[in-house]
Amino acid sequence: MTRFDASEPPERRKLYVDAITAHRNRGSDFLTLEADRSVLESTDADTETPLEESGGVSDTEPEGPDPELGLPWIQFSDGTINLDCTDSELEALKALLGEFPAFKIDEIRRPEDATGVNVHVSAKADPNRIAQCLDAIFQRVYGLDESARVWVVGI
Repeated sequence: MTRFDASEPPERRKLYVDAITAHRNRGSDFLTLEADRSVLESTDADTETPLEESGGVSDTEPEGPDPELGLPWIQFSDGTINLDCTDSELEALKALLGEFPAFKIDEIRRPEDATGVNVHVSAKADPNRIAQCLDAIFQRVYGLDESARVWVVGI
């Protein structure tokens, strides 16, 4: 791999495909993707959008990731996507996976000392489809802007 970050949707998906390919070629334990620190700097956890402005179904919707929870990250290994999320992000993940029938939640762990849950999703698909799902998770589960930068931090 020659580059390790991207901020536009087509480039991010190409980055994910390249990272998955490098991960598989190296036989590494897992690859890790992480949102750029700037997503937390531009987010205020207390900022919410009223229903009439958001077009949503709830009274308010959070704008982006909660800075108290740290940077959103996703790991991929051996056909499994691993991520941490809040209960509301878990609901968004379940809804999203309805659009990706080849992806299924295998396990949900609720550690006693953690705020959220750890989720393992089976991802038995080609790298392009996995990349589409990863990008959708960052945008629709974690609430990142379409132009958010994502880094490959471990292969």
